[in-house]
Amino acid sequence: MDPITAAALAALAGSLGSEAGRQVWQGLTALVRRPFGGASAQGTQDDGTLQVSSGELEAAALERDPANPMHAQALATCLGVRAALDGEFRGLLNEWWQQAQAISLRGDVQNSISGGTQNGPVLQGRDFSNLTFNMTRTRTDR
Repeated sequence: MDPITAAALAALAGSLGSEAGRQVWQGLTALVRRPFGGASAQGTQDDGTLQVSSGELEAAALERDPANPMHAQALATCLGVRAALDGEFRGLLNEWWQQAQAISLRGDVQNSISGGTQNGPVLQGRDFSNLTFNMTRTRTDR
């Protein structure tokens, strides 16, 4: 399985405004809510052994603050630990990750221009690079 990076999780949390982003995020949150060895929150059990987080708290924190890299890293770490300890979760997480990558590669683009007259070029599309606009402004009030 490709590792799920904090950057990828942050980008996903930041894309919740789109329908595809919401669907992928819902898939992840449903996955982390699945029971995991009786431990759903961080802390220690009665015998002193460390409980492993399910990822629910980390996902909720990242959803509330998608720009916070600490939340993204915490969720990425949690997912990695849980996947290492639970083979069934690892398989489901891998399946989710493959679907998430396929959706993000699909390239849904929605462009909108509003707010009246635009005084410059408008470029709509996806994945632009190395663009240069050389414009001169002419005065019309002479």
